[in-house]
Amino acid sequence: MLVQAYNLMAHPFLLFLLFSCIISTNIHACKQTERSSLLSFASTLSSPPLNWTSLDCCRWKGITCDQDGWVTRLLLPSKGLKGVDLSSNHFFGAIPSSFFQQASNLTSFNVSNNTFTGYVPSSICLQHSSPFLRLLDFSSNVFSGNLAPGLGKCSKLQVFRAGHNNLSGLFPEDIYNATKLEEIALPLNSLHGAISDKIVNLTNLATLDLYYNHFGGELPLNLGKLSKLKFVNFDFNNLEGTLPPSLMNCTKLVELRLGSNNLEGDISMLDFSRLSQLTKLDLMMNNFTGAMKILMSCKSLHALLLSGSFVGEGMPSDDDMVDFHGFQNLRVLALESSNLTGQIPLWLSKLKNLEILCLSSNQITGPIPSWLGTLPRLFYIRLSDNRISGEFPKQLCRLPSLLYEPNIASQVDKYEFEFPLTSNSVSINANQTFPQQKLYFLPGWIDVSNNNISGYIPAEIGQLQLLRKLALDSNNFSGIIPDQISNLKNLEVLDLSTNHLSGIIPFIGES
Repeated sequence: MLVQAYNLMAHPFLLFLLFSCIISTNIHACKQTERSSLLSFASTLSSPPLNWTSLDCCRWKGITCDQDGWVTRLLLPSKGLKGVDLSSNHFFGAIPSSFFQQASNLTSFNVSNNTFTGYVPSSICLQHSSPFLRLLDFSSNVFSGNLAPGLGKCSKLQVFRAGHNNLSGLFPEDIYNATKLEEIALPLNSLHGAISDKIVNLTNLATLDLYYNHFGGELPLNLGKLSKLKFVNFDFNNLEGTLPPSLMNCTKLVELRLGSNNLEGDISMLDFSRLSQLTKLDLMMNNFTGAMKILMSCKSLHALLLSGSFVGEGMPSDDDMVDFHGFQNLRVLALESSNLTGQIPLWLSKLKNLEILCLSSNQITGPIPSWLGTLPRLFYIRLSDNRISGEFPKQLCRLPSLLYEPNIASQVDKYEFEFPLTSNSVSINANQTFPQQKLYFLPGWIDVSNNNISGYIPAEIGQLQLLRKLALDSNNFSGIIPDQISNLKNLEVLDLSTNHLSGIIPFIGES
């Protein structure tokens, strides 16, 4: 490629191209770190070699330094730049379109995690400009405006990322001409319009991440033609209609996230058993019915999020869930805000890998079952805002994952899953991260607030050494606060308000 001498102060983008955050050097002899950075840059260039071998990098061919030893200019005609990675720096301003006119050998271009502004440059895919491009990553910047046409001309493009920006407008139609695409990631923008039926042209697509935009309309009926799909995320959009039956043809799906849309229909009619590799399913905040039978169909499921997605159905009984072995891998079960009725069913006791159980804001009745305390991995329980009655079971104070026993805790592997902190809709800016946490970082949590639980707070509660939040408020607890509660050294939130407790408040906190 031909790289001419540029006025670098006029092009702050190219300033990094001269080696990450401007490489300082002494005019007499450059430092080892500067020399190493230049050699690292040289490794991205094709032959012929640069022959940068002497100790003083300011004397290398093509390198110009100022009187203070700063590298100010790079002149490397016909050296064949193939990859540009400027990610995770502090660059700002627009990317000069002239750069791409001389980058005919470019295969990857990554400027993620900066503060670049302006439009995502469309000239990068103009005919004969960069015919070898395989990766474009503009994510986590401040790019705005529409995605201009041109991406379809990158005939070898495999990865296109531009999430966490301020992009708006319609999805560019010509992107469906880039048939080598394997990943499209545009989350946290303001893109709108329907997903075109032409998306089925992208037969190599494995990842489609469009969460938190304004996409509407129905999912394409022939979406199932994308047989290589593994990860689909449409959370927080305006999709409507039913799930296309052809989606069950995407048998390689690992994650399917369609939460917080306006989707509807009886999904028990869909054959989810075909999705044998599906581990994470998010259908929260929609209008589905018949969702619970999915449990018996997807035997690889690790996370099932159905909060607010079906209203007024009864909690599935043991007779309904006859195949207890159909969901042994489940670790996260969220059924909040669904107006579920009935008691906590016995079939949940079979979920020996369950770590998170969220059943709050329903109409659940009956007692808290004692067998919850036998689930070996369970550490996060949310049963608040129901009609649960009876006493707080002592067995729940023996949850293995919340006991201070390192041998037991170490047996829980570090499973990672982005778990929404709330099932309610949230309002965030385009450059903020969606409020999710990795499962591994969630605290030990027991919340049974706003129920009809009565009796004493069991003294055994002090055994739960790893508990971070204990919410027993708005119930009918009576008697004293047990002294053993002071043993909870990791406790950060304790709410015992609106009960009938009496006596002396024990010391709570570090000694």
